Amino acid sequence: MSRKKTAELRKNVAAFEKSNHTTSVKQLINTIPPFFLLWFLSYKSLSVSFWLTLALAVVAAGFVVRAFIIFHDCTHQSFFKSKKANRILGTITGIITHFPFDKWKREHSIHHATSGNLDKRGTGDIWVMTVDEYVKASFWKKISYRLYRNPFIMFGLGPFYLFLITNRVNRKGARRKERMNTYLTNVSIVLIYALLIWAIGWKAFLIVQLPILFVSGVLGIWLFYVQHQFEDSYFENEDEWDYVKAAVDGSSYYKLPKVIEWITGSIGYHHVHHLSPRVPNYHLEKAHESTPPLQKATTITFLSSLQSIRFRLYDEKNKTFVSFKEVSNLLRKEDASVRLNSRRPGLQEE
Repeated sequence: MSRKKTAELRKNVAAFEKSNHTTSVKQLINTIPPFFLLWFLSYKSLSVSFWLTLALAVVAAGFVVRAFIIFHDCTHQSFFKSKKANRILGTITGIITHFPFDKWKREHSIHHATSGNLDKRGTGDIWVMTVDEYVKASFWKKISYRLYRNPFIMFGLGPFYLFLITNRVNRKGARRKERMNTYLTNVSIVLIYALLIWAIGWKAFLIVQLPILFVSGVLGIWLFYVQHQFEDSYFENEDEWDYVKAAVDGSSYYKLPKVIEWITGSIGYHHVHHLSPRVPNYHLEKAHESTPPLQKATTITFLSSLQSIRFRLYDEKNKTFVSFKEVSNLLRKEDASVRLNSRRPGLQEE
């Protein structure tokens, strides 16, 4: 894409970067109160049916995802015009979703600045190894990577590891403001948990809260995973990396049913979001529909997105994701070729 077209594209999207106070407040009203109501109904339904409780908890988890989208917009300073308002609301929704505002804001900003850059991986993103890196890796690093990319671990244990461990600990070298925000979030969560356990008992609390944490965590990790892990995603080294290409070619348009799109705050328009993080979630669809070049982004549906589970390693040579099985087959063929060539007699000197 030429510089002229790039500048024009960013200019077109910039028109949608303005937050709307009324729309933001409406989104707050149709997200936070329903979550609390569903939590309460889930608890009250314990006297009726465990399965009803579970069903309501799953719906409540959807509203946690929606609350996270609000939190996410606040970290980009896009939900309200006021930086202070974004920080206050971001901290509150961070407590609800179990994410410390300042810590995640920093990591996510790095993710946006380095997405698709092979030389700057490791902060705020899914661990991706290239085929060459994997082949050269030690035995234990390969095991670690295989465990990390295993769906049962990533989506099974991942949510609890994220909510209860990584989000609760400050990074080494974190500034005081970031550390204090994490402490505030942690203390608030502990106090709320303690109050609820005192009020309804620990068994009832766990029956309601654990499914909400788990389901919302799975949905969140899945959304983050699938929107960058598709077959022809964009990855380049630093000297060839381009921000706009990384946004448009390295982020998918996840076409979801309207109800799921509403629950997920239109984050399926991920290519638009990466091109311009200051666009509020409620303007993403408009930006996509009003900008023809963005409509050429890779489109995936729920069914086609399931294929991404087998994408484990990035093949730099062919610019695509491959499975462990494909790499193993390739290595076996190369080994067989080397052994065959070693058995062939060399040219005899006269």
